[in-house]
Amino acid sequence: MPENDGAPFVEVCSADDLWIGEMECFDVGDREVLVANIDGELHAYDGVCPHQSVPLVEGELNGKVLTCRAHQWSFDACSGKSINPSGERLQKFALRVVDGKVWIAAQTTDA
Repeated sequence: MPENDGAPFVEVCSADDLWIGEMECFDVGDREVLVANIDGELHAYDGVCPHQSVPLVEGELNGKVLTCRAHQWSFDACSGKSINPSGERLQKFALRVVDGKVWIAAQTTDA
């Protein structure tokens, strides 16, 4: 099992389960984590919008832009930085692919 500065990783799925342009949420410890496949690269973020805690998986992933369904807040799905409004960001989780399995750290990488 991989570790992230001592924090354990949790296996959530096979890398083949998420096709390019898809996103899915997984329970990691007591958090819901969104995993998005952007051009073959996987990214993991807190699964709820920082605005009003709406599940981001219910939103839309269009290219590299993730948009919340509730109030149309949008984020760069590669960096987690907000596009509209500016100045916000999604909490990022470390993610590793080992032997075709996707592992996510049990805590965010943000300080």
